Amino acid sequence: MPTGSGVLVVGEVDASGAPRPISWEVLAAAKSVAGVAGGGVTALLMGSGIADAARAWGSAGADRVLTADAPEFAGLLPAVAAAAVTEAIQRTNPAVVLMPGTTSGRDYAPLVAARLKAGLAADCVELHEADGTLTATRPVLGGRALTRVTFPDSQPAMITIRAGSFAKAGPGATSPEVEPFVVTLAPDDLRVSMVELAAKGAVGSRLDSAAVVVSGGRGLKEPANFALVEELAESLGGAVGATRAVVDAGWRPHHEQIGQTGRTVSPRLYVAVGVSGAVQHNVGMQGSEQIVAINRDPDAPIFKIASFGIVGDLFEVVPALTAAIRDARS
Repeated sequence: MPTGSGVLVVGEVDASGAPRPISWEVLAAAKSVAGVAGGGVTALLMGSGIADAARAWGSAGADRVLTADAPEFAGLLPAVAAAAVTEAIQRTNPAVVLMPGTTSGRDYAPLVAARLKAGLAADCVELHEADGTLTATRPVLGGRALTRVTFPDSQPAMITIRAGSFAKAGPGATSPEVEPFVVTLAPDDLRVSMVELAAKGAVGSRLDSAAVVVSGGRGLKEPANFALVEELAESLGGAVGATRAVVDAGWRPHHEQIGQTGRTVSPRLYVAVGVSGAVQHNVGMQGSEQIVAINRDPDAPIFKIASFGIVGDLFEVVPALTAAIRDARS
């Protein structure tokens, strides 16, 4: 087991200042390793104007909450975020460091590992403790296999958590003190500044937090037929997603792409319309609570992970399903 004591958990906030869903998962993951790590759980939240968010998020399991609260931390630019996390590790000396496997986390986590000359287990889906040894499980080969990673005693165990891998912790479990965390930023950390944040689309921006996601694949045959997906999503109050093949073909914008090279989602309900179920796509949505697949091919791989499958022509099934949902809700 690495030297040091306790767990350092890094959280992130969204554009509205609320903790991202993955932040609650990372706190839940901390509980599973607190025994082997010894000590308590320290939570670090970075952003601007985040005091209330830090208090609510930290109560989901942290013993202590540090807030790097300054305009420089809005948007989590990699160099600035890496500086904060590195300094937090140096001050708290944790045995385990857990970070979100978000777009931002994938940028700053390797920087932190390089600065500390430590290894990094990225995109982990499970954590195991046995005989005082911590093991992290992560997918490899495009999700076709899983590998287990152990950590040297001389370094903190640095891990990023894939969204949808852990149940979300709930607030109110602890009453931690919230402490300002002043970070010393070097000139090199400030070479890049954020000028503006602009949403790429109201629908796409909801994917991370949507309770329902309806995703379309090549089975829709042409871009105009995505209207079927949009109408079904609207009837369910959900967001629209797409496969990589659809995005690469220019049918949908990249911010709607779900999969290994796109977004990772874990809604309560995921509806896959005309999606074959390639491994690259499945790793981005297999954490969904319920998966409904609609495909005319009974041997489509998507049915292997689906909770409920409909074998049929999507051009008949989807309009009928949308109409039935609208009738039921009216």
